[in-house]
Amino acid sequence: MPTAFSSLTDRLSNAFKHLRSKGKLSQADIDGTIREIRRALLDADVALEVVRSFTARIRERALGTEVSEALNPAQQVVSIVNEELTQILGAGVDRPLNFAKNPPTIIMLAGLQGAGKTTLAGKLGYWLKDSGHTPLLVAADLQRPNAVTQLQVVGERAGVPVYAPEPGVSSEVSDVVTPGASTGDPVKVARDSIEVAKQKLYDTVIIDTAGRLGVDEELMTQARNIRDAVNPNEVLFVIDAMIGQDAVQTAEAFNKGVDFTGVVLSKLDGDARGGAALSVASVTKKPILFASTGEGLKDFEVFHPDRMASRILDMGDILTLIEQAQKQFDEEEAKKAAEKLSEGSFGLDDFMQQLQQVRKLGSMKSLLGMIPGMAQHREALEQFDEKEVDRTEAIINSMTPEERREPKIIDGSRRARIAYGSGQTVSAVNGLLQRFEQAAKMMKRMSNGSRSMPGLGGFPGAGGGSKKKGKGKNKKKRSGKSGNPMKRAQEEQALRDRLSGKSSSGSSSGSAFEKPKPEPELGADGLPTLPPSLTGGLFGRG
Repeated sequence: MPTAFSSLTDRLSNAFKHLRSKGKLSQADIDGTIREIRRALLDADVALEVVRSFTARIRERALGTEVSEALNPAQQVVSIVNEELTQILGAGVDRPLNFAKNPPTIIMLAGLQGAGKTTLAGKLGYWLKDSGHTPLLVAADLQRPNAVTQLQVVGERAGVPVYAPEPGVSSEVSDVVTPGASTGDPVKVARDSIEVAKQKLYDTVIIDTAGRLGVDEELMTQARNIRDAVNPNEVLFVIDAMIGQDAVQTAEAFNKGVDFTGVVLSKLDGDARGGAALSVASVTKKPILFASTGEGLKDFEVFHPDRMASRILDMGDILTLIEQAQKQFDEEEAKKAAEKLSEGSFGLDDFMQQLQQVRKLGSMKSLLGMIPGMAQHREALEQFDEKEVDRTEAIINSMTPEERREPKIIDGSRRARIAYGSGQTVSAVNGLLQRFEQAAKMMKRMSNGSRSMPGLGGFPGAGGGSKKKGKGKNKKKRSGKSGNPMKRAQEEQALRDRLSGKSSSGSSSGSAFEKPKPEPELGADGLPTLPPSLTGGLFGRG
């Protein structure tokens, strides 16, 4: 979830905690919850008029029959807040860009200086290019120092061409750019860019205009002149999410000055409050079309009011996560990886490919933030080091192809070489190999399904128990007692006979299962003669 709503999410979650244990809500419970919601919104810098109307609608619905007759009143209140949040974020106006029937489509960016227009122009161009369009960036900001150079750098990173006939203002005086030629006519640049786009068959033109530190008439006049000269299909108002309470006044001024058609929220990752998002759409009645959530070119997404409301209430955004996965993941590669897992041939090179697929989705923090209930794990989420993925890739890249295919061959000397080559410690290499081995075993067991698990030989029914059974038989032979009552009586009688002196030798008469032997006869030497059964039992086996 974007950092901009983290504080609001925590405050709203706390407001709902005491409701969950109650089967029926009183008016005092509802008033207390609405009071906490009001404080949370004001702390997030949401405009006061928006907070008043928002809490009034929640109170009216919460005191109505839809909560009193609900099986779970607390859950019903959360549902009402979710619906109302979606409304103030722009429910019913979730629409795509307006593309021209006859190209090129002209998109004009407007906003204050520092709102992030130039960076957003590159992100929008990258997004359009990835969607199959051929965009052209236009450097019409000729007043801010190095604005033209910045747009050229951003365009090069995005792989989108830039039309910049004027150098603009440079922060350094050089032989190429002289002070006298550092300014130009932004209206002429914007008008000429349309002809260039038609000639070179660019289907979308994105015009980056100048801003001011505050709203003034000179800024609005220039913006209106550019708008009238190019007649854009979309005028996007770029607003900084960290602007706070000033968001409403700034948005109203630009709406009155250039009549923008949509809003783009920038720097949603930079502030924990983010009240501008909840204020602008409600006050101006203009839809929020896009949101910028980071510094990277891919940290740019279409704004969906219902999904953003779910993120704010810590319900996650699984739909966006699925859409990103479907867009970035290769289905054939996923099938091959699953087959290798089931066969047990999944190596570190395959693991590297899957890791790179996940990285295409964006930062790990933003992905984890889309999972429901992650607000309670925010501390652990904030401590997650994105560079850990880079370290893992460095270790794997330091291995030979054979080592990546067969990690078992990596001995001590190989581990030392891999650690030195990747700039990591041997313990880091050991940790990666151990985690990979454990994960591979687990995935193989999961893919095998109902197959028997290894290492269960000592358990009944899994084999390996015959030795214990054999020991039990030997113990039974040495005990000298039978489980049969009749045989046991015979054994006790034979024992009594021996103890009474009937057996002069005092030795055992043989097996306990044999009948008692008669008193032995004396031989010529005066010693008792051993019975044939005993003689055979002791010596007949050699």
